[in-house]
Amino acid sequence: MSVLRLLYLALAIWGTVHPMSWFIAWFNENGYDLGLMVEAWHANAASSGLVWDLTIAAVSLTTWAIVESWTRKNWLGLVAIPATFCIGVSCGLPLYLFLRTRPQT
Repeated sequence: MSVLRLLYLALAIWGTVHPMSWFIAWFNENGYDLGLMVEAWHANAASSGLVWDLTIAAVSLTTWAIVESWTRKNWLGLVAIPATFCIGVSCGLPLYLFLRTRPQT
C-alpha cells in the first residue's frame, strides 16, 4: 500500500475517533438528545457558519462520490456517503480518497 493511501486511511481513522470523542463527551454531559445537539450547533453565528460550511462540503463530497462512482463503476466509493453523514466530512473525505486511490483490477 502506498504512503499516500496509508495517509488517507490514517486521516479517516483520526477523522472518526477525534470528533466522536467530543460528541460522546457532549452526549454524556447533556443526554443523548440529537435535537439538543443540533440546537447547540446553532448557539451563535460562528457555530452556525461552521455547520453550514461542513454541510456544503458534505453535499459536495456526496455529489462527487456519486458522479465519480457512476463514471468509474467504483461502487465501493459510495461507502463514504454514510460515513460523511453519520460521522462527518473529516472521516468521509479521506475515506473516499483512500477508496478512490486503490489499485483497479
